Amino acid sequence: MRRAVRTCLAAAPLAVALVTGRALAQNPDEAPAPCRAQVQNALERLAPAFAGKARKVAARSPGSIEAAIWGYAPPRFHGVDEGALPSVKTGAACPAEMALVAGRFCVDRWEGSIVVRDADGTEAPHSPYLPPPADKVTLAKSVAGVVPQAYISAKQAESACRASGKRLCQPVEWRAACGGSEGTAYPYGPKRVAGKCHDTGVSPMLTFHLATMKRGWGLTELNDTRNNQLEGTVAKTGAFPDCVSDQGVYDMVGNLHEWTADTNGTFQGGYWLDTSQHGDGCAYRTIAHGYTYHDYSTGFRCCADAGVTAR
Repeated sequence: MRRAVRTCLAAAPLAVALVTGRALAQNPDEAPAPCRAQVQNALERLAPAFAGKARKVAARSPGSIEAAIWGYAPPRFHGVDEGALPSVKTGAACPAEMALVAGRFCVDRWEGSIVVRDADGTEAPHSPYLPPPADKVTLAKSVAGVVPQAYISAKQAESACRASGKRLCQPVEWRAACGGSEGTAYPYGPKRVAGKCHDTGVSPMLTFHLATMKRGWGLTELNDTRNNQLEGTVAKTGAFPDCVSDQGVYDMVGNLHEWTADTNGTFQGGYWLDTSQHGDGCAYRTIAHGYTYHDYSTGFRCCADAGVTAR
């Protein structure tokens, strides 16, 4: 195992993370140069969000989002397009279901759900336990008190966001929103507090698919519609009221993984069985799957460019 840590090898399949609690993180100080450079690039892209701000937890100090990011290097090198933070916009404003982050962009307050629009314009909620239909227009919604959409790929999530006049968050935007105005490692503060977010629960894979675990789970098992209908799995949006940033954004750690706009395939924040295997809290990131991948743990939320209030 130590030999593997010295090189940027392939990340463990997500199926392993669905059951094990083994930490695969490695200290970037000991990681190969490409992995260190990737982490450093992520920090540089995030820096403008807190530039010139006096923070309760200083950048790179324990409990800061920067320290959480620096505390983990991926087990393999895999390119990540971090994106860039939009410029600060004077008088910036967001729709009610979105929060303004650093005066730069808007982010959905709740994990995304899906509404399907038929050819005649009729709209109806889509089951969060089924992948979005390929033959209909899907629209992303940000609503409290509903089961969020899982079984969704980044490509499908981006399409739903665009149909609603929004877009998937850039990876750097997602992290800036997760850390709140103080840039902490968790939405609610600098230290992990078990149970504040939906970070424990039941494994549907062990409940329904134990017999096929040895041969390895495939997409059929991972997308079984029963998985998220099992009690103790995905929670309704906002069901954990303490899992919120000071800007009013809920569930960015735990519950469902959340896709970002990186077309290489990146989802962040962890889900109810893992919020630390690939980085802690707001630094959590999985890069082992493509843009069209989906399973019962993958969800999303949208971002948007901020509007301007009338004067």
